[in-house]
Order: sequence, then C-alpha cells, then structure tokens
Amino acid sequence: MRLYLLALNPTDSVTEGFLPAAARLGLDVTVLTDQPDAHRAAYLGPEHPRIEILECDVRDFRAVITRISTHHTPDAVFTNSDHLQTQAALAAAYFGLPAKNWRATLRTKDKAEMRRHLAASGVDTVWSAELSEPAALDAPYPCVVKPREGVASEDVVLVDSSEELVTRCKEILARRPGAVLVVEEYLPGELYTLETLGDGRTRHILGGFHTELSPPPYFIEDRLTFVPAHPEPVVAQVLAQLDALDVGFGACHTEFVVHEGRARIIEVNYRAIGDQCDLLLGRLLEIPLFEHILRTHLGEPLPADLGARRDGAARLDYPCAERAGTLTAAPEASELAVDGVQLTYRPLRETGERHELYRTNRDYLGVLRATGTDQRAVDRAATAFLAAQRWEIQP
Repeated sequence: MRLYLLALNPTDSVTEGFLPAAARLGLDVTVLTDQPDAHRAAYLGPEHPRIEILECDVRDFRAVITRISTHHTPDAVFTNSDHLQTQAALAAAYFGLPAKNWRATLRTKDKAEMRRHLAASGVDTVWSAELSEPAALDAPYPCVVKPREGVASEDVVLVDSSEELVTRCKEILARRPGAVLVVEEYLPGELYTLETLGDGRTRHILGGFHTELSPPPYFIEDRLTFVPAHPEPVVAQVLAQLDALDVGFGACHTEFVVHEGRARIIEVNYRAIGDQCDLLLGRLLEIPLFEHILRTHLGEPLPADLGARRDGAARLDYPCAERAGTLTAAPEASELAVDGVQLTYRPLRETGERHELYRTNRDYLGVLRATGTDQRAVDRAATAFLAAQRWEIQP
C-alpha cells in the first residue's frame, strides 16, 4: 500500500514517529516536499527503509494532485503539517480516499475564520478583527495580535493600547510582508491542551497538558505537564466547539483556556501535538499512537478501546535562549532512569550555531521528556536534571 506524506521541513513527529510507524505497517512511503534535500539528509538511517522523496510544490493542492496522479496509485494522503492540512484533504478527497473535511482544515488554520464560524454556530464569541496594515482599533484592550495563519506563537504578542497595537503591527508586517493579522480580545485563564483521535465515527480523548508560558507580552511554551483527564464539563465544552468546527478525523491538538469554569478555544491544530509531546504521549499511554493515526487515513476504524495506560505522569521542559548569540556549551543527548522516572533529553541546537532571539519555540535549546507514574517524582527528577545542566550563549 502506498502512503503519500506531504511535508515542508523535516520534523521529529515525522522522522521519529510517522515514518517508523509506516514501516511497521508495511507501507511504501512517498514523501512529497518542497525541501527534498533536507528530507534526504534526515532519513539516512536504517530505520527509514522504503522511503521515496519527490520534489513538489506542496502548498498548491493542484500540484500535489498532479504529482500523485502521474506516479503510483495512492492508498492514503497524509500530512502532519499545520500548513498543508487543506492541501492533503483536497488531494485525498480527489482520489476518493479517507480525509479530513477540507472546510474544517481551512477554518481551523485560518484563525479569523475559526472565530467567525464559532460565533455563527453560537458556541463562543470572541471579539476579533483583521488587519492587513497597521491601524488603531477601538478594541477591548488588552488584546492579542497574531498572524492569521501563523504557528508556534510566532509573532504573537499582547498589546495594551491602540498605540502599541500600531507599533507591533508595523514590526510584524515588516517581517511578514503581505500577511494578514488577527487582533482578538485576550482570554484569561489557565492554558491547557486536549489531544483527540478520531475516525469520523469514534473519538478518543488521549488526555492533555497544562501549559506554562513565558511572562507577557510573549507566549512561549516553557513547560507542559500531562493531564490524564480534564474535568468532564470542561471536555464537553471543548468538544462542542470542535463539533461546531467539524473536527473529528485523525489527530487533533486543541489549545484552550479555562476561566471560572468556562473553556474557550485559543486555537485548533488539526494534527498531532508537536515539539516531541506526541513522542512522549505514545510512550506514556503505551499505545501505537502513530500507527493509529495512519490507519484512520487508510480507512481503518479505530478500536472501541485503545487500551491506553492511565496511570502515567509526565512533563516536558524546554530550555530556552534568552538572548541572541552563538551557543558555545550545551548538554548532549541523554537517556536516564532516576527513581522510577525515565528522562530523555534531546538538544535542538548544535553548539557553534548562531541564532537571533525569535520570542517563539525557535528559541528552544533542547527538550526534556520525563515520564513515570508519580507526578511529584517526575517533577523532582526533571528539576534536578535541568539544574545540573549548563547552556552558554556568547554574543
């Protein structure tokens, strides 16, 4: 069976998750990408057999359809990229294959359209506006300004006045010529995620995370702590909003805040959670997560019970650069077992690399995954590991 996987740059989710899962399922894989050299360099190991890499303008669904129709017959078209969900959905639908509703992928990717649709559906209304050029707005400050189709908290910032809004919009549009920005009211509350997996009929709740952020005005995710089960009323509110968006096929990573018992969606990423949280989740729940996701795109129904382990505790920490410069010292990759806690550290930057300060997850220096069965033990082990490490950045 032939799986077409659409991708931009290589990611841990694909390299360590979906491609090994495809190999275990016995699938022949064709990667369609606009960065073929980067993918060839990423898949040199023996754990990536039977992977074909073809260059394609994957942002254009017509180019994707043409590339597939002039190559091997597809059995599934899949992507885990935020940017390519609509293209993959349209291509899969063209070939009569299982797919997400392209309207749902579009309205979740387009943050302004998501707000309009949720309001029109009567499930939640958030004040928002769109700007294609800097302008003062009579808005309910503080507000959040962000790219309409952005990802990873890039160029997401809190503003307290119309003057600051104009200044921030000028800065963002200078970096993103032609972009459209969304300005929306700030939603107070604790930030969480809900991770779901569905086949269009059955939907499983995999749990979620409590997210700790950097101080305002930026929104960098510093730490995520696993939440095995959110309160039922909270889950019901989030699922009602996902139903209104027609989200229910494959994996979905939803970010939401809870304030005084009310759950309100911040954004919907219609894919598996990233930044190695998906790798942790499969390991923690002891389920073949990536295989389940791929099987839904092959048209296979999900089991009524995934058999997920429910006694796990976990957290992820992201050591983050606080200034621009060259990374001159950093810990190497490691695997440790401490007091029943499994620690996995992976560097995300090479020593000797120079970077600017982005105020996004591109500032991450590494990621620590800690898993066990007791949250206090997990927290102690993670805290001690991080305290013993050293990252040095020279101007």
